[in-house]
Amino acid sequence: MRKSLQASLTAIFAALHSVLYFVSLPFGLWRNWGIYLEPVEAVVLGPRIGFLAALVGSLVARIAMPDPLWMFGLIAEPVSVLIAGLLARARWKPVLIAYAVMLSAYFLHPFGTRLPLWTILDILLALLLIYPAARLSRALFGKDVKSLSIALVAVSFVCIATDSLVRVFLLVPCGLYGALFPSYEALYAVFVGGAASSYVEDVIVVLVSFVAGVPLVMSASKLGILQKNRRKAEKAL
Repeated sequence: MRKSLQASLTAIFAALHSVLYFVSLPFGLWRNWGIYLEPVEAVVLGPRIGFLAALVGSLVARIAMPDPLWMFGLIAEPVSVLIAGLLARARWKPVLIAYAVMLSAYFLHPFGTRLPLWTILDILLALLLIYPAARLSRALFGKDVKSLSIALVAVSFVCIATDSLVRVFLLVPCGLYGALFPSYEALYAVFVGGAASSYVEDVIVVLVSFVAGVPLVMSASKLGILQKNRRKAEKAL
């Protein structure tokens, strides 16, 4: 990918990420529409440039519209793009290590065993999908629509679950709950409510990736934008 094209795509996705931040669903989910762009950012831009685009987009959006919980999205969104970008290039080992570290820290924390397990089942499912998603990554850059759809849905699910995992990691093991909630009961109520919304978002991300992500990735592939990512994935496999 030429540097000029790379810079242009980074700017475009950063701008899209910022714009989508201002869009919220009618029933008020706890994140923003920028998360629905993350899997496509990862596949088209790769882990390094995708991370940068998501970071810039998240930062600009939160400067324009300050959020008291800014640190969660500002960290979780770029990291989830990074993780999905690694999977798109068939690099599953760093992803597995990141999940192992964050989940271990969560379960070793006293609250990790007190908060309901059902609230992080999507994260645990994503953990199981890390290796299969990486193995499917070659299909992301092929011409078979069915295979591409399956691969993108798998990467998208891990991507959105990673967004949740990073937020949970910051909230519980990193101790941000102490600055946000006066008691464990208050944390419990918000955590359980957020988890219910998170499952709805998982479904939405998968649907958006299937309906809008597949055509976008196929178009990028036809334009030759994904050649470098394809070579990286094939080399890793």
